[in-house]
Amino acid sequence: MPRKNGASRGGDKRPRILEAAVRVFAKNGFHATRVSDVARAAGVADGTIYLYFKSKDELLLSLFEDRVEKLLSYMRSELPKLEGAQTKLRRVIEVQLGLLEGERDLAEVLTVILRQSTKLLKHYAAPKFTAYLEAIATVVTEGQEAGDFRRDVSPLLVARATWGALDGIAMTWALGRAERGALVRSAGQVADLVLRGLRP
Repeated sequence: MPRKNGASRGGDKRPRILEAAVRVFAKNGFHATRVSDVARAAGVADGTIYLYFKSKDELLLSLFEDRVEKLLSYMRSELPKLEGAQTKLRRVIEVQLGLLEGERDLAEVLTVILRQSTKLLKHYAAPKFTAYLEAIATVVTEGQEAGDFRRDVSPLLVARATWGALDGIAMTWALGRAERGALVRSAGQVADLVLRGLRP
């Protein structure tokens, strides 16, 4: 989605812009944030933002898509190294919450601020997000075929329910005062619940 034209001039400022956007969105909310606010926080000119993102909406959505891409990359590279669907599904849950540990502002942006834009909510069915749900569903299917998981549940339903549970936990953590390590502990408990529910 980011624009490529001119993006290489003066080095790639995209990561810096995204980091600044996290801070500004978390502080001001989506509607009160202006592109100029993000530019100032990133130390770039307003026009530089538009070299990478068409709009404020696209900037916010890119934060979500970048995080999903990290999850997908992990699943593509690391899950094949693990044995058994139960181990794989537990690891997916741990990684999804673990990537937010120590990044409360990002957790708030992804779970709260994103919902402030109705337009962006429609993008929850974006290709990368759908691909992530399908990757989880593939793990569930693997477990069903091996006889480790019950066969009377939809793998995609399990994927959506798992995502929803983790998203809710991350949102509560972002808005609360839970101590460091809370997400990691929660991941283990959610994994236990999901895996018990999937027992044949």
